[in-house]
Amino acid sequence: MLLAIDTSTAQVGLALYDGIQVRGELLWHSRYHHTVELAPALSELLARTGVTMGEIQALGVAIGPGSFTSLRVGLALAKGLALARRLPLIGIPTLDALAAAQPLSDLPLAAVLQAGRGRLAQVWYKVKKNGWQAQGPARATTADALAEEITHPTLVCGELTAEERQRLARKRVNILLASPAQSVRRPAFLAELAWQRWQAGQVDNLAALAPIYLHTTGEALPL
Repeated sequence: MLLAIDTSTAQVGLALYDGIQVRGELLWHSRYHHTVELAPALSELLARTGVTMGEIQALGVAIGPGSFTSLRVGLALAKGLALARRLPLIGIPTLDALAAAQPLSDLPLAAVLQAGRGRLAQVWYKVKKNGWQAQGPARATTADALAEEITHPTLVCGELTAEERQRLARKRVNILLASPAQSVRRPAFLAELAWQRWQAGQVDNLAALAPIYLHTTGEALPL
């Protein structure tokens, strides 16, 4: 059983996955009360599914980009559990989990999430080897800048405000916006990606694993 944790932004998620089915999933929008909400939510998920911590064999955690403080909360819990229970830990870039939820297409994909101060964190993806593959690191942009940059049919998904969605929708000839439901970061997809890496023996070093944040230059750097 693998436990996945995503606290990258105000959207928080937990999932339990056994390699065959998603045993349980919790997803909610927090007002950045991650520190006080996360542990009780995990207890609730375990109670609802009848799973015990003793059954957890591995941990997957979203490593960003995202909110500096929010990412720290999720990573601290994941590292604490991994250390206390001697569990393997797998860090997954946050937008990889969002991209994994999108139907495969020959079109390029821009996955985004809120980065604060009117900015978006964005990664480009293309389909390779039957899955979405990132084409570079995360970068900082805005809805207007992204709209100007897209000149050919492109899929766009992720956290967007109503105003940002309207700005992007104006270029409906080239920008194909995923619905709000398709743009939710489901922790179950994070769990699947972490499971695949775990099964392949690609486990992260507990001490070295760090969140990704957007530097002021817009380049994604490890903290």
